[in-house]
Amino acid sequence: MKRTLIISAFAIFAASCSLKEPANLYVSPDFVETIQQADACVTATYSPLNTIYALGFAIATEGCTDLFYIQSGTQDAQLDVSPANARFGNTVWEYAYAGVRNANYALWAMDNSGIDPEDLKPLQAEAKAMRAYWYYILTCFFGDVPYYEDYVKDRPTLDRVRHLPRMSAIETRATLIGQLEECVDDLPKARAYDLGLQRAGWAFTRMLIAKMAMWNACKDTDANARMWWNKALVSLEALQEVYGALTEDAYPLGDVAFRIKNTRESIFEIQHTYTPGGLQYYSNYGAVLMPYPLTKDDAGNCKFNSVAIAELGNECIVWQPMRPNAYLSNGLFIEGGRDRRTEMSVVYSWNGTRFTRSWPGPKFWCYNMINTYDSNNYPVFRYADAVLMLAEVYNALDRPDDAIVQINMVKARAGISGIETFTTKDRLLDDIQMERGRELLGEFQRKFDLVRWGVWFKRTYEFSDYGTLKENIRPYHEYYPIPDTEVALSEGALDNKAYE
Repeated sequence: MKRTLIISAFAIFAASCSLKEPANLYVSPDFVETIQQADACVTATYSPLNTIYALGFAIATEGCTDLFYIQSGTQDAQLDVSPANARFGNTVWEYAYAGVRNANYALWAMDNSGIDPEDLKPLQAEAKAMRAYWYYILTCFFGDVPYYEDYVKDRPTLDRVRHLPRMSAIETRATLIGQLEECVDDLPKARAYDLGLQRAGWAFTRMLIAKMAMWNACKDTDANARMWWNKALVSLEALQEVYGALTEDAYPLGDVAFRIKNTRESIFEIQHTYTPGGLQYYSNYGAVLMPYPLTKDDAGNCKFNSVAIAELGNECIVWQPMRPNAYLSNGLFIEGGRDRRTEMSVVYSWNGTRFTRSWPGPKFWCYNMINTYDSNNYPVFRYADAVLMLAEVYNALDRPDDAIVQINMVKARAGISGIETFTTKDRLLDDIQMERGRELLGEFQRKFDLVRWGVWFKRTYEFSDYGTLKENIRPYHEYYPIPDTEVALSEGALDNKAYE
């Protein structure tokens, strides 16, 4: 049975909670008596996704990197960010912690429901996976953050949670990895596509374990690194056992376009629809991913940077766009090269008409977009990501031949030559890092990768074409500051020492 995200009344209630609200809003509904009600509680853990996966998140994770920039007045794009003005950091903090609170409540409610524990195991595993996901986003975005598992049901609990200090991101991820390792096999072991699953399942949970383990491998002590690489290896090899070889026949490259939804390669993606006058879940990322400026001829037909693109329709609105850096256009995706991803990711001309310069390509375009209502789905995790992660893990564990097999699968699907001979571990890592840039371009991951590798500041400063960003960028911008309103609520338990 396909399980889609239907936002229940409970989900809307739960998403509205904030630690700034009075304690009398924290009640114990005690209404979870059936599996359907438990499922509704778990559904609430997804409610912040549409708010976070929006333009601000794309600017923070893709627009301020070595591949893209966005030359606009948007403060996040200029890294005009501080504790007093945390910009999109305010949104991520508020809504990611809303996801945590909803997951904590769902788990508490199920533990106190009286439903057969065996029947609840898959839902409990899903709730734990979503809680881990929200902490994964928080630690990627802010670094060390407060960690708690309590259902905030009364004033004493609220006061205690408000005064929690930052907890080591390594420790947070280690705790979550342990929880997920215990429950992952309570979920059906299959591709999301085969289950008709549009929620967090077994593959999503395996990806999360691997993602967090790889962060810890890069950030923990050298003595612990090998342990974390091996934890990532277990989950990634399990994924490959289910998903198989990444080939064009099994996973067509054209399916990576955002408008192609819930494909065989998908592990998890943000579900968007747009129906004029009806139920609407959409974002606005597409508005900065098309050629610019937008003009109309006398017949009302749109032209994008003076080029007609019929597929984009005549009712869209285009904003100041994200732009490929010179490094992306002239290094990773060379015009006229053999890489099949080039014409999808970076567009130099359309139907024989040349643009004045390169733009983001049709991988990102929302065809026939109405105003700025981008109804494409946004990928969170897909299988090519796992393949490249596995290449990185094998390389770290001194298994270069296995690493080359993995990266060459991605290259072969893209139509480019693979690596024939291993030279050095560092050279192979460089190739994996560039391949992640090509394959996962625009998919809300680049900054997280660069920060994990410890190279975000250096590479962004070196390759950015946006002068204002280069003037403002500092090493501490690798993480956003905790909003100072939250620091004040904690009465000094939280801090932004890096920004001092």
